[in-house]
Amino acid sequence: MAEALPHPVTPPLAELIAGRFRVLGEPLRLRLLDRLRDGEATVNELGEALGATQQNVSKHLSVLHRAGMLTRRKHGTRVSYAIADPSVFELCAVVCGGLERELADRAAAIRVAS
Repeated sequence: MAEALPHPVTPPLAELIAGRFRVLGEPLRLRLLDRLRDGEATVNELGEALGATQQNVSKHLSVLHRAGMLTRRKHGTRVSYAIADPSVFELCAVVCGGLERELADRAAAIRVAS
């Protein structure tokens, strides 16, 4: 289970947290992380699976790697990526649960208004 967030949040910690959200704020990066839940993959495999160019995939994988969310392993001319920090999925699960509740509330409000 994740540790409790200290209160008050210090400015340096707030910057680190905001940086993590900025990294996750790109849809293709979320899709890359989701695909890598199935296991290690190369840039080409990820590009094919997600319908994205190798250049675009490489750019986003670099961001995720620099943020410490992915590991990278070279074998010959190919590079494989894997999840380094599975806690990112806990964050995504919390956000997803919140979105599901929000959508259910909106759907209920629309039904009442109709």
